[in-house]
Amino acid sequence: MSTSAGERTGAAGGAAQRVLAAEVARLREPDGGRPGAVPRVLDVGGGSGAWAVPLARLGCAVTVVDSSPNALAALQRRARDAGVDELVTAVQGDADALGDVALPGSADLVLGHGLLEVVDDPARAVAALAAAAAPGAAVSVLVAGRYAAVLSRTLAGRLDDARALLTDPDGRFGPDDALRRRLDAESLRVLIEASGTLRVEVLQGDGVVEGWVPGAVRDGGPAVRRAVAELEDLAVAAAPLRDVAARLHALARRVPDGM
Repeated sequence: MSTSAGERTGAAGGAAQRVLAAEVARLREPDGGRPGAVPRVLDVGGGSGAWAVPLARLGCAVTVVDSSPNALAALQRRARDAGVDELVTAVQGDADALGDVALPGSADLVLGHGLLEVVDDPARAVAALAAAAAPGAAVSVLVAGRYAAVLSRTLAGRLDDARALLTDPDGRFGPDDALRRRLDAESLRVLIEASGTLRVEVLQGDGVVEGWVPGAVRDGGPAVRRAVAELEDLAVAAAPLRDVAARLHALARRVPDGM
C-alpha cells in the first residue's frame, strides 16, 4: 500500500502546525531534546513536502519517506524553491518497511500525516513510527475525522453515504471509498497508545470550524478571516467541536525505555 498521502489530510497550517512549531522550539531549549543541535525530523508518507518544507524553514533536517517517486521529485523542487534543499532528504520507501530506511530511535520528531487512513495495518504503522522516534521524542499523527465526513455528506444530501460512514466499523461509505478508514478522537487515542510505547499529550481538531464557514463569509476581508482564525483557535480543543473537525491531530511522546 502506498504511503503517498501527505496532502490527503490538508496542507501544513492551523492547529497542527502550531503544535509542531512549539515542539521544534522545545527541542532547541537548553532542557529540550538536543539543545544546540539541528532537530532531526522523519516525515513518513510526506508526499511533496507540505509539512517537510515548513519544518525545514524552522531549521530542522527533514527526511521524507514516501513510496511515490513523483511525489519525491515534487518535494525536491519545492525544497529548492524554498531554499532549504540542503535540509531535506527524499527517500523512497514504505511505512510497512520503515525500519529498512530509518534507524530505530533516530528521530527527534516523527510525522505520520495522512498515513493511517491508507495503510493496510494501522497498528503496525503506529509501531513503526514509535520505533523511529528517540526516547522522549514526539510522534505527530494527522487523520481524517469520521464525524466531519458524516456531517458533510448529510449537508450534501448524501444520506446513504452519511449512514454508512457513521455505522461502518472503519468509517467508510462503501467499496469505492478512497480511504481505508476514518477515525474519531477516542479511537485515535486508543490506536496510538495501544503500541505501549507512546503517550498522547495533545489531541485536537485541525479544521474544526474553518471548513464549515461559507465561502461568502470567508471572502469578507481580513477582519473576517482573523475572526474565523480566532474562533478556530478556541474550538480546536473543545471536545464536542473537536470531534467534528475535518482532521484530528495527536501529538504523542515516546516513553523512555524502562518506564
